[in-house]
Amino acid sequence: MNTQSAARSTVSGYPRQGPNRELKKAIEGYWKGTVSAGALRQTAADLRKANWQQLAADGIDEVPTGDFSYYDHVLDTSVLLGAIPERHRAAVAADPLDGYFAMARGTQEVAPLEMTKWFDTNYHYLVPELGPDTTFAADTSKQVGELREAIALGLTARPVLVGPITYLLLAKPAPGVDEHFEPLSLLDKLLPVYAEVLADLRAAGAGWVQLDEPALVQDRSADELDLTARAYAVLGELTDRPRLLVASYFDRLGKALPVLAKSPVEGLAIDFTGPAEGNLDDLVAASEVRSKRLVAGVVNGRNIWINDLTKSLATLNRLRTLAGQVDVGASCSLLHVPYDVSAEDGIAPEVASWLAFARQKSAEIATLTLGYSEGAEAIADQLAANQAALESRRASALTNNPSVRARVAGITAADSKRATPYAERSAAQQARLGLPLLPTTTVGSFPQTTELRTARADLRAGRIDATQYDERISAEIQEVLAFQEKAGLDVLVHGEPERNDMVQYFAEQLDGYLATQHGWVQSYGTRYVRPPVLVGDISRPEPMTVRWWAYAQLQTERPVKGMLTGPVTMLAWSFVRDDQPRSETARQVALALRDEVNDLEAAGAAVIQVDEPALRETLPLRQADRAAYLAWGTEAFRLTTSGVRADTQIHTHMCYVEFGDILNALDEMEADVASLEAARSHMQVAHELGDAGYPRGVGPGVYDIHSPRVPGTPEVVSLLRKGLAAIPAERLWVNPDCGLKTRGWPEVRDSLDNLVGAARDVRAQLG
Repeated sequence: MNTQSAARSTVSGYPRQGPNRELKKAIEGYWKGTVSAGALRQTAADLRKANWQQLAADGIDEVPTGDFSYYDHVLDTSVLLGAIPERHRAAVAADPLDGYFAMARGTQEVAPLEMTKWFDTNYHYLVPELGPDTTFAADTSKQVGELREAIALGLTARPVLVGPITYLLLAKPAPGVDEHFEPLSLLDKLLPVYAEVLADLRAAGAGWVQLDEPALVQDRSADELDLTARAYAVLGELTDRPRLLVASYFDRLGKALPVLAKSPVEGLAIDFTGPAEGNLDDLVAASEVRSKRLVAGVVNGRNIWINDLTKSLATLNRLRTLAGQVDVGASCSLLHVPYDVSAEDGIAPEVASWLAFARQKSAEIATLTLGYSEGAEAIADQLAANQAALESRRASALTNNPSVRARVAGITAADSKRATPYAERSAAQQARLGLPLLPTTTVGSFPQTTELRTARADLRAGRIDATQYDERISAEIQEVLAFQEKAGLDVLVHGEPERNDMVQYFAEQLDGYLATQHGWVQSYGTRYVRPPVLVGDISRPEPMTVRWWAYAQLQTERPVKGMLTGPVTMLAWSFVRDDQPRSETARQVALALRDEVNDLEAAGAAVIQVDEPALRETLPLRQADRAAYLAWGTEAFRLTTSGVRADTQIHTHMCYVEFGDILNALDEMEADVASLEAARSHMQVAHELGDAGYPRGVGPGVYDIHSPRVPGTPEVVSLLRKGLAAIPAERLWVNPDCGLKTRGWPEVRDSLDNLVGAARDVRAQLG
């Protein structure tokens, strides 16, 4: 028996959207004017209540508050701290809810905050904009209100906030502020506001408050660690505050662990899964933790595989002497996984037994808590069932396909290298395509209308047959092509009307993938995706895109791009296998995609785009781990694309990431043209590429598609001018930031008309 107090079970966050995406529907209804603000708030309150009650029913002793969000928890933190950009202050003052959404989405008059990926996940956050004149002021209404809601239900609740160090490290200089300004220099101005927030939460009934500091698992300078020590010395020495639990996740803390261990906070929440398993050994030397509460993140909050309960119980028992009080939790918020496996009636029972979504993970945490507190014999039945499921997965023919493994073993260095240098390829491609200066194109998808979604639903439900569905898709492709020709775009796309999602569409056609029916997770705002599951060895039974590409190309004389999702993104936006190295899985996917690329070329495709928006997203958080990842990640892209002729032009696309860390990798991919997000960051990537001497074609985006704004022609001309200051005109392409799937036709038509018009204007100016 444990000599400590009985362990408690807890999580630090839960899916927000509702089991049937009720929040998405309510928010989008509010934007359309069909749902009132009061009705939206009631939907949100109902979802919070249901989540907390579900967690309690599943055995969670301490529930999180403050993690719920209408759009993004980092944006919520900016509101909490009063860090409202000057251009949005009037809107927030007039109506806080509308102003909040204006910061997230922008308006026709005012640009939104920049958006980028949350560490190495596919979740997007709104980047805080700060400057030396930024003033902070606490607004605790949301956090206090949600805490009181949970307490009123009779629950033990712990508010969860983004910590001050991570908040400042995630921020960027506001527009007009010197780009060298360091937001972390605002720490002394920010800490008194955190002190006020903590006092308000204590007054509202909080016994503990969690401050999330995931930025500390990245490589941090000595100065940054010194500021971390100072921040938690200041907060820890406050008298009017709850007890503090500082949380980290996604990787090992390294040098930040002793800094936090020595601070006067009462608890730490630490990840012990995946690359963060090293925290266990590091904790041995952190003797100060022996007097603190430790929330042990032994259940992976980012993936959907069942926990190895025996292994986790051993980890917990090893921690028994390393902390004053050990409690059991997930590695991070369960925001990153779907709700409930039991809703998936289309998955074979054996395979379903290998999976754990948020509800199952909560139950695993409760089971481990019981086993830790009362001994393994108290959970003997659960341990036996868990080991049987793990062995079933290990022995399955699905996870061991000899022909796939033999093909991967036969890969040679020549398979991942273009046979012709870029200069020769570029000349051959221009001779074949005959494109003008500053060629215009789009990134791939066009609006997914209600009619298209209805047609897919009708096909699934049997209300229409395959022939009727194909007629609807054919008509949509014709409409998309006709618009592009009229608008004057140079390289066309078929618009992807047949595709439900850029990863799921391919996953459903590849052997070894599993698609869910209800496995929705938040990507950004109201954008939810259903990541497929990489459950077994991957192969391609038959062509996936050739049919609709060929149909589209028959409708026009202009080149139509073949469109594929790249191997790294197929991994990153799926729930990837954890029973073999990711590099092995990437090569399997790359070989399947290589077959598709070669079939597109054989069918006549002159331009083939292989999207890799996730290459930067899954970059390891620690510098020491990056070279190996980028080596196999870029190899997988080249393995996909290197089997084509010199005159076949290979494009790639990336969006909403910090490109500076992967400029060399972008070069290593050897794509002929790369289209990149640039509108919200004001062409920053173009200048980074120019400074680095990037030698190939670049399309830095000039139309921010994650906002309903329609950029005017002068605005696009201005962005192109900035791009031309860094990239020679003969290598500069003109395109949106990303696909147009989430936008409506009216704004798309106007925006692309303006984009083409701007390109023509600049061409004329260039002579």
